[in-house]
Amino acid sequence: MTLKISLACEQYDRTRALFDGRVRIEGCDMTAIHLHAEECFHRAFNGAEFDITELSGSSYMMTLSRGECPYVAIPAFVSKVFRHSAIYVRADRGIRTPQDLIGKRVGMPEYQMTACLWARGILEDEYQVRPRDIQWFTGGQEEAGRRERSPLHVDPSVSITPIGDQRTLIGMLSSGELDAVITARAPSAYGVDPNIVRLFEDFRSVESAYFRKTGIFPIMHLIGVRRSLLEQAPWLAVSAYKAFVAAKAIAIHELHDIGVNMVTLPWVNAEVTAAERALAQDFWSYGLEPNRAALEAMTRYSYEQGLAARKLSPEELFHPGTLEMSKL
Repeated sequence: MTLKISLACEQYDRTRALFDGRVRIEGCDMTAIHLHAEECFHRAFNGAEFDITELSGSSYMMTLSRGECPYVAIPAFVSKVFRHSAIYVRADRGIRTPQDLIGKRVGMPEYQMTACLWARGILEDEYQVRPRDIQWFTGGQEEAGRRERSPLHVDPSVSITPIGDQRTLIGMLSSGELDAVITARAPSAYGVDPNIVRLFEDFRSVESAYFRKTGIFPIMHLIGVRRSLLEQAPWLAVSAYKAFVAAKAIAIHELHDIGVNMVTLPWVNAEVTAAERALAQDFWSYGLEPNRAALEAMTRYSYEQGLAARKLSPEELFHPGTLEMSKL
């Protein structure tokens, strides 16, 4: 009997084959719904509306450690982003190095946001700037009223102040009420207001050096399968993982196609080759072992920053059937 399921995630090039039918999840009749990641997260952690969904890595670790997560993850990392580029500062506050952030007022959309988890971890590991060294402010970046999607239980030594329903982070940064903002999406004022610049304007070279040192390409989002559904169909996690792997393989193949540009950019093939040289041949790897360094770092950050209730092991994050796939 065919299982009817729903999928919600961004329509990345690496998931598009699941939307257009080139890849199917075996044994399933799937309805795929294209939603922005933030909406996926909100609906996943406030109602578990979809059978398979894109999840915030940070919120997943936090709720899993408390035994509160309605999803079981598979190691399909549909979003990976280096985050040195996510730190925006006011040019008139004397912030030239990461250490200059100590004592400053820094905004972020949500303290538990994965991009911010990584940025704080990198600031501490690489530059000795601890979370308690900064005054944090949370709320909507461009629209007022954003809140944490799951309750926080952070050490009281860390100052976190919600900005409320009337103000935005970008408004406060532009007015000078904030010294910096850490965010996954470029602020609307960046490139418009000359007072707002990146801490690392040459972020590509800084992030490449970070990868050479650590071997980490930071993981942002993963895929979750509804826990209650797995009780009925325990095979679904592996079938879903195989489908996400197949969809990504199609995307990588298309990037390598030198005969035609499948992406609306010149020199796509040259960029892919450069990424393979700088990072690895399989630079967008799925699975636990190729990503162990990143998973060890993010689980440590989640616990040390007071988000996860305990230190999770990378193996605990994923359905056990996806950790070692069968081979022919």
